[in-house]
Amino acid sequence: MLGLSLKCEQPEVHIIAMEVIDGIDNIKRSFRNPVITIGNFDGVHIGHLSLFQRVKEVAAALEGESIVITFNPHPTKVLYPSNGPPLITPHEQKVLLIEDAGIDVFIVIQFTHEFAQLTASEFVRKIIYQQIGTRAVVVGPDYRFGYKREGDIPALTRMGEELNFEVHVVTDLTSNGREVSSSSIREFVLAGDLESARKMLGRDYQVAGKVIRGRDRGGRLLGFPTANLQLVDELTPNPGVYATEVIIDDQLYDGATNIGYSPTFQNGAFSVETHIIHFNQDIYGKVIQVRFIERLRDEKTFSGPEELSDQIRKDVEKAREVLAEYRKEARAQQADGS
Repeated sequence: MLGLSLKCEQPEVHIIAMEVIDGIDNIKRSFRNPVITIGNFDGVHIGHLSLFQRVKEVAAALEGESIVITFNPHPTKVLYPSNGPPLITPHEQKVLLIEDAGIDVFIVIQFTHEFAQLTASEFVRKIIYQQIGTRAVVVGPDYRFGYKREGDIPALTRMGEELNFEVHVVTDLTSNGREVSSSSIREFVLAGDLESARKMLGRDYQVAGKVIRGRDRGGRLLGFPTANLQLVDELTPNPGVYATEVIIDDQLYDGATNIGYSPTFQNGAFSVETHIIHFNQDIYGKVIQVRFIERLRDEKTFSGPEELSDQIRKDVEKAREVLAEYRKEARAQQADGS
C-alpha cells in the first residue's frame, strides 16, 4: 500500500551554491577565465544540460569559471506579450535546475525593449567581452544573437578571433529521431504525452502552486478531498486525470490530479485539483509541487456526484498502481546504472 509510508522517501533539498547575479550592472568582480553559454534555457532540458557539461569541461581545461547567462523576463514576454508561448519553467525553478547542473555563476540580464536594440557586435563587445571578459563561448548550432537575431556563429567566431575568445559549438541532441527543444517539450506537455516530455527534459514535468480554498466538493460531496492549486507555472498538461507525485514540505506523497473544467458540475472554471492519497493535514496557503507521471484518462461528464465518486475511486487505485510500477522501474534502472 502506498501512502504515508512514503514520507520517508524525501526529495533532495537544494542549497544554492551557485553565485547568482541579477542584472548585468551588478557584476562587482572579475571572473577567472570565464567560459559562458547564453540562452533562454526554458525547461532546462537534456540539450541544455549538454551545453552546460561542455561549458564545465572547457572551464576546467582553462582553470576558469563556468557561467550561464539568461534573460528575465523571457524575450517573448517583452517582444510579443500577447502571442508568446507558455513557459515550461518559472524563473525560480530554472535557477535551481541550472545550479543542480554544477554551474559556478548564473547571470540574469534584464530583457527590455532597449536591450533588444543592441546589435550583435554591441552585445559581444559590451557584454561578452568588456563586462565579463569571456575566454570561451559554448553555443548550439542554431545560436543567433543581437538585434533581430542578426548575429550567427560565423559572426561570433570572427569576433572571437578578434577579441581572443574561443567558440565551441555543441551538436543538438535528438530523442526518438526528433530534435530536443523547448518547443517540442511544450507540445508534448500540452498533449499529455508525459513520456516523450520526460525523455527530453531528463526528469518528470512538474508544476507548483499555492493551495487555496475551492468549492469544498471533493471531501464533503465526493469523499475525496483535494488540494486546489493557484499555479505558479504557465504550462499545464491537457485536461484529464493523471497519476502524480506530490511534494509537501520536502515529503513525497502519491496523488491523483485532475486538470480541467469539472464538466459534471458545469461551472466552466479551469482548475488543477490533486487528491493526495492517505493524507489528512491542513495545507491551505502552502506551496506544493506536483509531478506528472502518467495520464490516466480524459476528463468526462458523469451523471452525478455518485458516479463521479465511483470513478475517482478507480482513478486513485489506478494511480497507486502506476506509481508503484514507476518506482519499481526507476529502482531497476538505478541498480543497472542506466
